Amino acid sequence: MGLLTNKVERDEIRPGDHIYTYRVAFTYSHHGIYVGGSKVVHFKPETKLDSSMESSSDLENSPSSLQLSCPTFPDCGFQKPDSGVVLSCLDCFLRNGSLYCFEYGVSPSVFLAKVRGGTCTTAASDLPETVVHRAMHLLQNGFGNYDIFQNNCEDFALYCKTGLLIVDKQGVGRSGQASSVIGAPLAALLSSPLKLLMPSPVGVATVTAGMYFMSRYATDIGVRSDVIKVAVEDLAMNLGWAGHLLEAPEENEAEASNKQIAIRR
Repeated sequence: MGLLTNKVERDEIRPGDHIYTYRVAFTYSHHGIYVGGSKVVHFKPETKLDSSMESSSDLENSPSSLQLSCPTFPDCGFQKPDSGVVLSCLDCFLRNGSLYCFEYGVSPSVFLAKVRGGTCTTAASDLPETVVHRAMHLLQNGFGNYDIFQNNCEDFALYCKTGLLIVDKQGVGRSGQASSVIGAPLAALLSSPLKLLMPSPVGVATVTAGMYFMSRYATDIGVRSDVIKVAVEDLAMNLGWAGHLLEAPEENEAEASNKQIAIRR
């Protein structure tokens, strides 16, 4: 792996690695946790077979992406009801795409040198056995509702690797890919008034690029101040995801506030 690409060969990955592959001509990337035995645990939107229209967050469930029964692994595609966490074989996860390995504990300079988000973080990874335990636990218990900006496949893999969760749910999630999508137009918008002050297009482009990279860095879980460590066994109850799986009644604002206080303790 290097500055230009995180591409790896299959024999290079180990259980507990955060892997990803690109979809639709590098339009976006899909992330998961390699758990060994050529199996990957990953997170995607729940399949909506009765929906006539699909949003951009349902790319993993589009008609072209639906997989036939895997001829190699009978348990490939295992998924609990009302959960988006899936166990797939490596072949079905990649869909003939290339294999990439997400980097952890990179320096700020290396992070900023990566042009595209969703490839690395300054946060350190936990031990591989802890990562695999989290992934397998979430396979049985779910990871809440899929949200393309706040709770997507990269967010899932980042949590499995670090155990870190964002307290403030109003902003962008842990995903560097989502941060890039939001950061690019935001940087362009903020730098547009500079066109009146800077006659050189090169100068405006430089400032815009700087704003883009800094917005990505500011949302990285390794530098954010609004992240907490949450045990995977406490995840569903503390964040209210158990209600989604058990069809419990919605909690009121006071109950939600009490849960957030309990998490901070």
